[in-house]
Amino acid sequence: MYASKKPTLIRRLKIIEGQIRGIREMIEHDVYCVDIITQSSAAKQALSNIEDLLMEGHLSHCVVNQIKSGKTEKAVSEVLKVYKLKRK
Repeated sequence: MYASKKPTLIRRLKIIEGQIRGIREMIEHDVYCVDIITQSSAAKQALSNIEDLLMEGHLSHCVVNQIKSGKTEKAVSEVLKVYKLKRK
């Protein structure tokens, strides 16, 4: 499903790991709250971008294959599940 995007996903996750470590260090060093919130917001956006890439791959490959193989109900169920998760 996401094999072609795997290197991109891994690279982005490593960046996010660095962001999270940086946020922890900011808290340890009593950095100004707004600066911490700004970095936290950036990390959340980065995770959201990863979700978008995964969802794009799922919709364009997995869901299409499920529909083609007659598993329409499963495909619809998964799309709705991911949609609801993404809205939270």
